[in-house]
Amino acid sequence: MIGFERLRRSAAASGIILVSLCGSVQGAEDASPWIGDSRSAVRLIAGSVAEETSAPLQVGIEIRLEPGWHTYWRYPGDAGVPPRFDFSGSRNLKAATVLWPAPHRIAEQGLSVVGYTGDVILPVLLVPQDRAQPIALHLEIAYAVCEKLCVPAEAMLELPLVNTRSSYASALAAAQSRVPKRRALGEGTKLVIQSVRKEASSSRPRAVIDVLAPAGADVDLIAEGPSPDWGLPLPHGAGTTATGVRRFAFDLDGAPPGASYAGAVITITAVAAEEAIEVRAPLD
Repeated sequence: MIGFERLRRSAAASGIILVSLCGSVQGAEDASPWIGDSRSAVRLIAGSVAEETSAPLQVGIEIRLEPGWHTYWRYPGDAGVPPRFDFSGSRNLKAATVLWPAPHRIAEQGLSVVGYTGDVILPVLLVPQDRAQPIALHLEIAYAVCEKLCVPAEAMLELPLVNTRSSYASALAAAQSRVPKRRALGEGTKLVIQSVRKEASSSRPRAVIDVLAPAGADVDLIAEGPSPDWGLPLPHGAGTTATGVRRFAFDLDGAPPGASYAGAVITITAVAAEEAIEVRAPLD
């Protein structure tokens, strides 16, 4: 079982109870049972399987959170840990790619974290070893749920993908529509990341990002480094240009030891209303 070693130690020191959950599917057709407690629950849901196609199969990891609780996105922001997934116990599975619907910022003990509240479905694209045979999906998931305290949770879920139709196909399609669309720098019409550049300031160098967005729309940006060991600050609003372009900035801080900001390719996710995009661009 995968886990959060740092969170385990923190939980033990704080007297937090670790929630370790297991479940398997006994005759379920397109969803595994909900596994959880009074704070959160998780299950697998199947998408409709198209016969005679080379497209990836789709399932969803559905996480249900009770009011007041949240979990984290792939980049958690000022604090927290992202969910971790282990599909290695599956049969007839060559590859699994987890997709991340657009998150939002959440206030947590004076910090800003990035994640989800309520109910979220993470779409997963599956490639089978043998297209003619069904996949027996086995997932070990470790995630954290937080309110005033953070509680690490683990679950083991199983779902055989044998049906060609699923009652969850529309829910999965809706979740995938909220995954940020990949764009090139300057590409797009309504929501466009126009430029990413380094700039000197009075305290330390910073990154400045110009974004074109619909008038009046709330815009949020998240910056990720070239690899998970980077911990870039969350961008903050830095004004609007005379032409209505939104400007965001963040200090160049959070690179791992020995890493250089020069030429570093970062990922910027922009979220505005119902639209979200993702751009990879060099800092300079």
